[in-house]
Amino acid sequence: MADVYLSLGANLGDRAATLRQAVLDLATLGEVSRVSSLYETDPVGYTDQPNFLNAVVLLKTELEPLDLLAGTSAIEQAHGRQRSFANAPRTLDIDILFYDDRTIAEPLLIVPHPRLTMRAFVLVPLVEIAPDLRHPVLHVTVTELLSYLTDEDRSGVRLFAGLGWIAQE
Repeated sequence: MADVYLSLGANLGDRAATLRQAVLDLATLGEVSRVSSLYETDPVGYTDQPNFLNAVVLLKTELEPLDLLAGTSAIEQAHGRQRSFANAPRTLDIDILFYDDRTIAEPLLIVPHPRLTMRAFVLVPLVEIAPDLRHPVLHVTVTELLSYLTDEDRSGVRLFAGLGWIAQE
């Protein structure tokens, strides 16, 4: 079984309910082993849109990377995801951050995720559930990657619901 870290985000509709259901949906692709707290985050790139809710999940799966990508894309589509333009508002976004310690460079999938090192909204919840996880290319921990970001970058990430939010109604 591979340990796969996934980033989840939503900024349209009932964001928390969507992310809660997405975590349940991910269980069809493997075993959801850990789920971070839920964080409210400022939009990045295209900023004229609502704030996001973000979380990170550790999924243990037997799926190969491209099969996992197909599965996560199907979950996004089931939640109404439409890809209109880069950084557009979305009902659900699921990104594959790490797939074990593998590096993958396919036309549809690059792992480790190429922008995770610049994204506090990914690193903050990732550090919460896997502080000693090492980037297989940069050879530093995700905690070290987070420390490289500015206070301004990190200030755009605020705790929304603590650990266990997945079970809350």
